[in-house]
Amino acid sequence: MKTLLLGGTREARELAHIASGEQGFDIVSSLAGSVRDPLLPVGEVRVGGFGGVEGLRDWLVANGIDTVIDATHPFAGVISANAAAAAADLGLPLVHLRRPGWSAQDGDRWIRVTDLAAAAETVGEMGERVFLTIGRQGVGAFAGLTEPWFLIRAIDPPEGALPPRHELLLARGPFTVEDESQLLADRHIDVLVTKDSGGDQTDAKLTAARTAGLPVVMIDRPALPEGAVVMENVAQVWDWLRSSAE
Repeated sequence: MKTLLLGGTREARELAHIASGEQGFDIVSSLAGSVRDPLLPVGEVRVGGFGGVEGLRDWLVANGIDTVIDATHPFAGVISANAAAAAADLGLPLVHLRRPGWSAQDGDRWIRVTDLAAAAETVGEMGERVFLTIGRQGVGAFAGLTEPWFLIRAIDPPEGALPPRHELLLARGPFTVEDESQLLADRHIDVLVTKDSGGDQTDAKLTAARTAGLPVVMIDRPALPEGAVVMENVAQVWDWLRSSAE
């Protein structure tokens, strides 16, 4: 059985690793190519876009794909929607692997917003020194804010307009609570902006913000397509994939 695994996440790499040791499973991992030096999964890998729903549908047919797994980042809404549409057109089984989002704990001061635009509007009213941890895409939503100072952390440099007052910090997680706390103190941060990515790779910043009593502007995930089959961990998806092969 041949499976297209839309990846780029730790969970996708784990799934590709498990499947590589099993006979009868042919996994093709697909990465968007948005990171210059991505962590590659084992097995066959393709990098780059498909060209929308039509391009993806044509690729699935040309490559004899039997099942599709969407294990992309929770904020990769476009490819998730395209995968759902293409799989539905061809009648292919599709499951979305999504790690649970973060939940506020006692002491957290979270302000939930629906998107980047709402986050920029909120930050403009509440912070003078902002820690922006949303990756390199979407930073342009804050470019029009001239008063706050931004610490922008990303794996690769953002493209396009940036806020006029900023420092760019290129780094890849995971990060420790101690390091995050030191960073908040050294840069005199008074508000954190992040996406509800979930997982434990980058949650140390939330603990550090809680300890420091800092507010967190938390951007909600985009909704998955209506009727999406969603699973929360690799074990569930692997069971589903094996059942599909029977």
